[in-house]
Amino acid sequence: MTLEIAAILGIDGIANGAIYILVAIGLVLIFTVTRVIFVPFGDIAAFTALTLAALENRQVPGTISLVIALAVVATLIEVVSLARAGGLHAVPRAVLFYLGLPLLVVGLVRFGIGFELPMAARIALAILLVLPVAPLLDRIIFRPIADASVLLLLIVSVSLHFALSGLGLLFFGPEGVRTQPLTETALDVAGILISGQTILIVATSVIFSLGLYLFFDYTLTGKALHATAVNRVGARLMGIRPARSGAIAYILGSLMAGTSGVLIAPVNTIFYDSGFLLGLKAFVGAIIGGLVGYPSTALGALFVGLLESFASFQSSAFKEVIVFSLLIPILVWRSLASIHSEEDIEE
Repeated sequence: MTLEIAAILGIDGIANGAIYILVAIGLVLIFTVTRVIFVPFGDIAAFTALTLAALENRQVPGTISLVIALAVVATLIEVVSLARAGGLHAVPRAVLFYLGLPLLVVGLVRFGIGFELPMAARIALAILLVLPVAPLLDRIIFRPIADASVLLLLIVSVSLHFALSGLGLLFFGPEGVRTQPLTETALDVAGILISGQTILIVATSVIFSLGLYLFFDYTLTGKALHATAVNRVGARLMGIRPARSGAIAYILGSLMAGTSGVLIAPVNTIFYDSGFLLGLKAFVGAIIGGLVGYPSTALGALFVGLLESFASFQSSAFKEVIVFSLLIPILVWRSLASIHSEEDIEE
């Protein structure tokens, strides 16, 4: 390996790591607020890429059917729940949030398909279309069992991933897609060519990381989410609704997953089940960070990207094995270094 090859692999690893940072931080955000390891995070990213490819071909994306079905089911569940609790006065607001807004986005996408839209508009529509997916899944699947153990929530999350993979095959088919490049520019640094796509990926990761830092430290909503992450019971006593905090966390997670899907679509062929590997590699980075700290999670995800890049040079057939084998020593180290306590069980 020469110095030039190492530099090229390093740049590629940083680009991959930047994508994993977005996904890993989204996973940690949802986990700290809701205690759910949201395995379908990568599926939402893949669905965004497939949606964007369909919009480029002026086809109706299968995500529309998914969003409509989830919106109807979530609305029915919320209305029944409010009726049982005697909160019928809140039904109009619930219908607006769970049905009205998703259908509005669906209408915008269906309307936009009839026009030759610029790239920025297609990207915006693709992200908007997947934005309701995570909060709707939260209302249907996770909120009814919000007080369950973390292990049960993980099992449900894994099951949900397989269900979404099947729906992805149904809605998008088995063919892989690759979207148009976001930029054709390139930068020559000391004889090393850095593509504009790589620069865009890294810049987006930095912007999102900085934005989350400012959001959590300088906004009231961010402080409420942070309080929920630290102590759900204490946050509830202070008038903060964990369900609302969870919905905000899922919306932010969908936004980050959608952005990740847009960024990887021009450089990788995306299939209906491509999100699993993306989410799993980001999860390794999140585990390095202990699933609690955003800076440590970002460093862990960046390390995973670099390790994958150099491992692919040594043996492309075993690069996935090398990355995932990293989980074993990390989990052993975390198990030995962490203070164990029995999980509170409410009778």
